[in-house]
Amino acid sequence: MIKAQDKMIARRADTKARADFATWKMMVKLNGASSLPTEALTFLASYKSLAETMAETEASEATIELIYKSYYADMGGTGTAPDVKSMPKEPIVDTSNVMAFKRPAPQPAPSVKSAPGARPRLPVALIFICLVLIYVGIRYFLLQ
Repeated sequence: MIKAQDKMIARRADTKARADFATWKMMVKLNGASSLPTEALTFLASYKSLAETMAETEASEATIELIYKSYYADMGGTGTAPDVKSMPKEPIVDTSNVMAFKRPAPQPAPSVKSAPGARPRLPVALIFICLVLIYVGIRYFLLQ
């Protein structure tokens, strides 16, 4: 039985491994391999050797699996790294006080018709005309 904490570490390690591998491959394509750490260069070398013997997608998955196992051990996972693909997708209950982000329910769009008992809205042009009349009236009566 895998503990919830180890499942969380496994998912974080897998996500980080996939993101790092994609970043490293892009850096190599953009001729930025010299700025990569030695660990990344080691994994990319193993990827190239695997890519010569199998399909590119299989070589990528095998390399990501190696990176994942390394990250799992570095993040403090106990025992062997569990297979992330076989883990159920239900949310893992975290015992910390961090609250998960949930999107609010979508609000219905306001209808064109106003609710019963609500005052009708004045058009913007009518409000502007009233403001102009007030200004002209003040200028005419107070400055004469």
